[in-house]
Amino acid sequence: MRQGAGVRLRRDGIALAVVTVGYLSISAFVTNSYYQLILTLVPIWAVFGVSWNILSGYGGQLSFGHASFFGIGAYVVTLALLYWNLTPWLGIPLGMLAGAVAAVIIGTPTFRLRGHYFALSMLAYPLAILYFLQYFGFQELSLPMHRENPAAYLEFADPRLYTVVATGLLAAGVLACVLVENSRFGLALLAIRQNELAAEAAGINSRQWKMRALITSGMIAAAAGGLYACVLLVVTPDSVFGLLVSAQPVVVTLFGGVASIWGPVIGAAVLVPLAESLNAQLGNILPGIQGVVYGAAIIVIILAAPDGLFWTIRDRWFRRALPPPPPALPATPVPPRVYAAVSSTAPLLQVQDLSRSFGGLRAVSQVSFTVAQGEILGIIGPNGAGKTTLFNVLNGVLPADEGRATLAGQSMLGRKVHQVCRMGVGRTFQVVRSFPRLPLLDNVVVGAYGAGLPDRDAVAAAELALRRVGLLQLATRQAGQLTNKQLRLMELARALAGQPRLLLLDETLAGLGRDECDDVLDVLGKLRDEGMTIAIIEHTMHAMMRLADRFVVLDHGAVLATGLPRDVVEDRAVIEAYLGKKFLARQNA
Repeated sequence: MRQGAGVRLRRDGIALAVVTVGYLSISAFVTNSYYQLILTLVPIWAVFGVSWNILSGYGGQLSFGHASFFGIGAYVVTLALLYWNLTPWLGIPLGMLAGAVAAVIIGTPTFRLRGHYFALSMLAYPLAILYFLQYFGFQELSLPMHRENPAAYLEFADPRLYTVVATGLLAAGVLACVLVENSRFGLALLAIRQNELAAEAAGINSRQWKMRALITSGMIAAAAGGLYACVLLVVTPDSVFGLLVSAQPVVVTLFGGVASIWGPVIGAAVLVPLAESLNAQLGNILPGIQGVVYGAAIIVIILAAPDGLFWTIRDRWFRRALPPPPPALPATPVPPRVYAAVSSTAPLLQVQDLSRSFGGLRAVSQVSFTVAQGEILGIIGPNGAGKTTLFNVLNGVLPADEGRATLAGQSMLGRKVHQVCRMGVGRTFQVVRSFPRLPLLDNVVVGAYGAGLPDRDAVAAAELALRRVGLLQLATRQAGQLTNKQLRLMELARALAGQPRLLLLDETLAGLGRDECDDVLDVLGKLRDEGMTIAIIEHTMHAMMRLADRFVVLDHGAVLATGLPRDVVEDRAVIEAYLGKKFLARQNA
């Protein structure tokens, strides 16, 4: 569990119990069958919103086709009852299993896409299933009645009992969301949503976590669809796979607040009664008025509260009333990561004839160098020399065209970013990649989770890393509130939390003033004294002269010079290509 998860679980558990009891108490006094139906639909659509929120809210994978899972649940329950006489009490779990299988089938090819391509491709699946069912003659299916034992087949004479079942399903769905949010599952999804490359570089397997989110989401959506079929008693492809069905979870969650436990509940509680009531009053005059309501709701919420009602209300009226964040846990010994032994005479990192081209541009050309254990290697050169591209090839962001790169004798090339991180390579970026809506401690815990540490060890490793860079006192502050220097140190701490054997630092001093540079250099100096092996790209030469043991100079993607700092800066070719004669004059003054 994440830091402070116990407090959040108790708080949300109490809120869930209060909401559940209050909702059931209200529904007990409603006798009108139509209004009772609305009271049943609210939790069903809220559960559907919860399912969408896990994938798209927390994970950031926008889906316009979640009706696939909703409809699969509905049809599995219906067909199982028609052909096997299987009670919906068993049909709904069977539909959830079918939803999980569908998630794997859908996610395997679709997660190769990103952004709006992923969102639009998800929309194709429910439409394809809809036409498939129509073609094979499943246009309209009615659930058979079982008057001799209605409760066993989820057929109640009193409509209030449907509301009880739907509310119970919502409580289970919200509880599942609470557990996800407060676990490494939720933290991984939030990290992927806010900066997928940074999450990968910290060791998070984004493809795997996104697939888990889709499976969880698909199962919950299928459960909602299965219960929806039991309530309606008549199932058609359009009623469970149509475009309006796919829009429903998107709208209620965006209206209530994405990436929040209560967002889908708030959205469903406001929009479903409004849309259904207007449909009852004006449906004969304005067919499809529900779509009008949802469209208007999206426009209003984007203009008035872009983050949704939950976040807007919390931030504007209740932020001061929120309890202070929990204090950091006492320092706990962290078991060191075990790596394969490397010979004391062999280099830790060895790069041979590494090349990478973009079309006709040779960004990295036949680059060779080594980094010894405990050494700090400075990689310098003019802008466009291929320094960042070199790092991107080494840690798996880009594939190499040719050459070799080994870490402690193991090949680094051909691996994904998170796999290179698991080998023991920590990475920072030229432009800081943080998770701005997460606390500083959670930003760093991501790196410890990426290293595979269990919860308690991960928190301890993150706190130790923050202590090493001097930021432990800011552990509960959101990353979006940090200064540039603090963000640079945070990114360094996240890399350290994974207990790497090699750090790749890309312009860690960029954008810092002289005093701030000195503070960061002091931290890097302490890491050097601890024996950390570092390869650092930097343009601030006075800092590099103070820090690096050896230089490699790149120009037009190729190695121009290598050697001790003093020898390199006096090299005529380096002076002409990069430093300039004024730099040498200042050094000799």
